[in-house]
This record gives sequence, C-alpha cells and structure tokens, in this order.
Amino acid sequence: MVTKAPAVAVIDIGSNSIKSLVAARGPRGELVALKAQTIDARISAGISRTPPRLAAAGMRSGLAAIRELLDGIARLAPAQTVLVATSAVRDAVNGAEFRRRVSEATGHDIRILSGAEEAALIGRGLVADPALATLQDFYVFDLGGGSLECLAFRGRNVERAASLPLGCVRLTEMCVADPSRPFAPDEQSRVSQRVKEVLVPGAFTFGLPAASEAVFAGGTVTCARAVLAARTGRALLETPPVISVEMLRALLADVSSKPLAERRRIQGLPPRRADVFPVALATVVAVAEIGGFGEFRHSFHNLRYGVAAELLPARG
Repeated sequence: MVTKAPAVAVIDIGSNSIKSLVAARGPRGELVALKAQTIDARISAGISRTPPRLAAAGMRSGLAAIRELLDGIARLAPAQTVLVATSAVRDAVNGAEFRRRVSEATGHDIRILSGAEEAALIGRGLVADPALATLQDFYVFDLGGGSLECLAFRGRNVERAASLPLGCVRLTEMCVADPSRPFAPDEQSRVSQRVKEVLVPGAFTFGLPAASEAVFAGGTVTCARAVLAARTGRALLETPPVISVEMLRALLADVSSKPLAERRRIQGLPPRRADVFPVALATVVAVAEIGGFGEFRHSFHNLRYGVAAELLPARG
C-alpha cells in the first residue's frame, strides 16, 4: 500500500520506444509504480547514418508520443515530471532541434543522459526491483534501439558499466538489406560479428565469479517472454522471469524464417517492433555466447525506475 508521499513522473525517450512511469515511495521505502505506459515511437530511424540524424517523421512520432504520455500522467498530479533522452537524441546532430520542439509544445525540457549516466540509472532501477533483492554479483544488460547498456554488479554495487552502439534499430540499418524479408543467415552472422567486435575486453569485461547471474531488461526480452507466453496460452506475468538461451535461439530461428508481414501477426509481438525483432534477438544471443550465459533473468525495472529512484529520496 502506498502512502500519501508525493509521486514523481518520468518519461524515458528511448530510441525505439518512449515510456512513462509515475512512482512513489511505499511505507517501507520501496519504489512503487502507480502507472506505467509504453509507446513504440521509433524516433531513431536513420540513426546509423553518418552523421546520425533524426528523421522528420521520427521527431513527429516522438513528440506525439510524449504528449500522449503527459496527458496520461496528468490526472495523477505528480509533484515533479522529468523527461530524459538516451542514445538517439544524444547522438543525433539535430537532437537540439527535437528538444526545442518538445519544449515549445509541452513546456518541458529534456535532460540528455550521457552513456555513463544512462548505464548508472539503469543499474539503480534494477537494484530497486524486489525480485532481484537476493542477487549480489550479477550482470545487467539493457538493449534499446540505439545502444546496449552493460553493467557488472559486485556486492550490489556497480563495478563496471558501458554504453555501446549496438542498438537493434542501429544494427538493423547496418546489417539487414531488406527488413521486410526473412532474416538471412549471413545477416545474422553480420550482427553476431558486429556484437563480438564491439563487446570486447576494454569495452566491457566479464570478470565476475563464474556462477554470477545475468539480468536482461528492455523491450526485446519483454517481447520474447510475451511471445513465448502467448504460445502456451498464458499472459506474460504468468510466466517465469528466467528464459534460457536455448529458448531464445529457437525463437530467433522461428522469427528469422518469416517475412515482416508474418512477423507482424505473431501473438505477443508488437507489430511496430517486428522489423527489428530478429536483429534484437540475435544481439541477445550473441551477448549470451560472449558472456557464456545459459539463461537470462528478465526485469521490468529499467531506466525510468532508476530516474524515479533518483528523484524520490529513500527514507532514512
């Protein structure tokens, strides 16, 4: 049960989706979500260009999503509302133009997070997940449209963090000739090779004890879990939060064989994610191979939870 402590609202402007969260502190100081919503806006289309640039359609879609999310949280009257943006806006040469449009339309400024800030806030959000309270040494990965965030926790403190340009929209644009066709084996090999080239010692090191668990946040594993749940006639939250890499490989093989029109009809998969979903799954599998993981634990506590935890002081 939530006390009458003030609530805060966070809008996370990600490369692939834009998410909102209204949260408050519960009676034991825990972070309690009052409302959460996600809109697949894909503002990052074209982010793999040189130089990276937000397309006009992506900016319009992003602004519309932000306005819709602001309308949705207004009735909860949060004491503070914060907008943050990550890889797509951070990297784009016209990111300042998008920020200006949002400010003029909504009255809210956007805080641009550096890669280090993004990774740290994702880590803070994961630590706030009560389902992960017993973990001490563990890895965290969060795959977005523009970047892959990698963290290593030792004793529940961040020991290493990296933000790498391995987002699923970015890699789809780089490695896939035609996303409307099945995901070809040579394209999958290019994605896997790109992940292995970037995720190397120096960029991120897998140095925790061998038995350390790996947690994956973000839309890719959420969608994978939802698709697998739908195939057994269950809702996502009725399924275990642990997904084996073999299950992910089998799902990758299945979705890779289908053209985009068929992928858009897969139950549990949002149609607007169907074009990048094969590349996203291939990226998750490549991370598992590099890190030697046999399974991932899924968490919904991502960046927006970390920002909310930062805004809401813990009770002493």
